[in-house]
Amino acid sequence: MPKMKVHKGLKKRFRLTATKKVRFKASFTGHLMSGKSGNRVRGLRKPQLVQGPTAYKIRIMLGS
Repeated sequence: MPKMKVHKGLKKRFRLTATKKVRFKASFTGHLMSGKSGNRVRGLRKPQLVQGPTAYKIRIMLGS
């Protein structure tokens, strides 16, 4: 059975941490930041984690 290929779209958008958690960059951070509160902007700067069954599916598609 051949190896599964990595999903290139997911590879560009998600990374795995050392403990196999799935990390991604928050959306709504590209531009138009002046209309957002400071707390919201600071929160969006932090890496986000995927929760639940979605994380499992992403890990499979990333080949890990």
